[in-house]
Amino acid sequence: MNRDLYNAVVMEHALNRKNHREIKNPTHIERGFNPSCGDDLTLMVRIADGKVEDAGYIGHGCAISKAAISIMIDQILGRSVEEAAEIAKIYLAMIRGEHPGDESIGDLVVFETLKNMPARVKCGTLGAHCVKLIADKVNQEN
Repeated sequence: MNRDLYNAVVMEHALNRKNHREIKNPTHIERGFNPSCGDDLTLMVRIADGKVEDAGYIGHGCAISKAAISIMIDQILGRSVEEAAEIAKIYLAMIRGEHPGDESIGDLVVFETLKNMPARVKCGTLGAHCVKLIADKVNQEN
């Protein structure tokens, strides 16, 4: 991955506050907190008819954590809960070096280099873990 592209995408999403917002009538809320660095993000999702109808996050964190959760939101909007869970699963496997980054996760692929930055892995995976936890709760409810 081109380092300049990575930096541009991360900074664009970290500074762009499009997905940094509370949503109306969330059906599921999940907090991601990293005590080692202080990232504290809460993902809010509204699921209707088995699909992610709306999503947003609130909180604070580093550029990587904010960009990763924002891009994750872009990737799961309009998708089924199962598809959202699969995106999170592939993304997490990519960060662990167990899956090559590919188009199935869209712009999240820019974070493939995190596998080489152990200190930043937790920053980049907070949002994916929140998506996975929400998907697990939805599956338990059904």
